[in-house]
Amino acid sequence: MAQHRIVLFYSFTPLPDPEAIRLWQRTLLEKWGLRGRILVSKDGINGTAGGEISAVKQYVKATREYPAFHRLDVKWSAGSAEDFPRISVKVRREIVSFGAPGELVVTEDGVQGGGRHLTPEQVHDLVDARRAVGQDVVFFDGRNAFEAQIGKFRDAVVPQVETTHDFIRELDSGKYDGLKDQPVVTYCTGGIRCEVLSALMVKRGFREVYQLQGGIVRYGEQYGDRGLWEGSLYVFDRRMHLEFTPESVTVGRCVGCEAPTNKFENCATASCRKLRLFCPECAGDDSLRLCPDCYASGHSPVEASATA
Repeated sequence: MAQHRIVLFYSFTPLPDPEAIRLWQRTLLEKWGLRGRILVSKDGINGTAGGEISAVKQYVKATREYPAFHRLDVKWSAGSAEDFPRISVKVRREIVSFGAPGELVVTEDGVQGGGRHLTPEQVHDLVDARRAVGQDVVFFDGRNAFEAQIGKFRDAVVPQVETTHDFIRELDSGKYDGLKDQPVVTYCTGGIRCEVLSALMVKRGFREVYQLQGGIVRYGEQYGDRGLWEGSLYVFDRRMHLEFTPESVTVGRCVGCEAPTNKFENCATASCRKLRLFCPECAGDDSLRLCPDCYASGHSPVEASATA
């Protein structure tokens, strides 16, 4: 029986013709029978794709043969093409939508002016060294706030942002000025959001900024659930979450009954994309699955079901 895998990857590098890269990437995915989502911009590529493992390996090999992508950072996880609805390859102004294309400086060596990259082992070394002198290391979550509901680094700062676009407003609000003289380790799913976030933080006067190289995925590969990570990892495909080991703890709580859960459900209104955590029993109650905004707007479970 054929094995299947999903890859997550990115590379910040100047691309003179993003449209040509888009067409080439789509051709590669179609050739190898893969599905996934790829974003291309003048500053690089960001993507995830799944399928039969030998086909995925051929796709990664072909992508790395393009000179600008020879250092492509690739992470592997369980999954398949069925975890994606289709092939989607698009050109965007940013491969991570912070709404700050003018602030980002990208060369062939990647993002300039960002935080220092630390491997998972180096993160542990930093934490141990600072504890020895009575100083805490601050973990700063670079994801959307809802993602942290099912898993995060222990005692991490989780900015209350709904989208990546909100981070600039958060950083400029003054809420985190007290962290500017502390060691801060930024982290996100695969590392790409922190490439940009750490550079934005350095520009705003944070003096000691690091970023977890390879993100939570690489940390989980190294330490599983034996380190500083707690819970499940949210992923942007049909899997919706993954666990690193069977010993993973469930930190999420159902909004209906507060039972432990790591399963997000959409609002009962089909046109609404808000995700909230539900246990299996509460997920079956359409009135509970109406998000507060839809409830306040007068939607009823019957209307929601009819819309669906």
